[in-house]
Amino acid sequence: MTSIGSEEFEKLKNTNEHGAEYWSARELQPVLGYSQWRRFEDALFRAMNSCEAAGNKTNYHFAGAGKMIGLGKTGTREIEDYQLSRFACYLIAQNGDPRKPEIAEAQKYFAIQTRRQELDDQKSAQLASDKERLELRKQTAEEFKALSGAARRAGVENRMFCVFHDAGYKGLYGGLGKENIKKRKKIPEKENLLDRMDATELAANQFCMTQTREKLKREHINSQTAAINTHEQVGREVRAAIIRIGGDLPENILPAEHIKIIAKRIKSDAKLLDK
Repeated sequence: MTSIGSEEFEKLKNTNEHGAEYWSARELQPVLGYSQWRRFEDALFRAMNSCEAAGNKTNYHFAGAGKMIGLGKTGTREIEDYQLSRFACYLIAQNGDPRKPEIAEAQKYFAIQTRRQELDDQKSAQLASDKERLELRKQTAEEFKALSGAARRAGVENRMFCVFHDAGYKGLYGGLGKENIKKRKKIPEKENLLDRMDATELAANQFCMTQTREKLKREHINSQTAAINTHEQVGREVRAAIIRIGGDLPENILPAEHIKIIAKRIKSDAKLLDK
C-alpha cells in the first residue's frame, strides 16, 4: 500500500512557475485511501474551514486548478483539482476519515515532520546565537589588544596593565574587579572571564573598551593615573546607561558556556551540514 508516510509523498510534489512546491489533490486522493473524489472533497472542505479558522488565507494553500484527463481516442476533458501547499496536505490528513489506515499513517507522518521541523528550528536558533557570541568574543579580544596599545601610548606601564584593565571592570561592575567578578559568578580562577560572558555582557565590555580607547586618543591623555581613571569613568558611564534603559547589570548575568564549547559545537554543526 502506498502511503503519505513513504517517499511517495515527496515524489508527488510539483513546482509551479514561481518555484513554489505544491501537490495535486487528484494525485493525493488515492494515497490517502479515497477511491471517490466526492468523499475526498468532503475532507478538502473541512481542511479549508480549519485553514480559515486558524487565520490563514485559504486560496493560498488550496489553489483551484483544472486537471486534464484522457478519454481514450475521443480526446481529453478538464476535471476539478486543487494545488495544495504542504500545510494544506497536513490539514487534509487531520480532517480525513480516521478509520482509513492511510489517514492514520498520514497523521503520524506529519506529526513526526512537525516535531523534526521544531527541532531543526531550535537548532538553527541555537547555531545563530552561538555564532553571534563567538564573533563577539573575537571582536572583544581584538578590542582588548587595541585598548592595551592605546593604554601603552597613554603612559600605562606594562606592570600596571592589570590595574588599568581592572579599573574598567570596577567601573562597569559596580566596584568589582576581575577576580571578585569571577568569585561572584563562581567562575574558576584559571578561566578567562571573557570566555564565560554571554553576548549581552560581551557587548557591554566591548563598548566600554572602545569608548575608553577613543577617549584616551581624543583627549590626548598621557598620564598613567589619568588613563586608569578614564577607563573606570567610562565603565561607570556605560553602567549608568544600562541602568537607565533597564538592562541587566553585568554582575547579575549568569556565566555562559565556555567559548571553547561554543566553537566546538559550531564546528560540529558545520560538519553535519557538509554531510
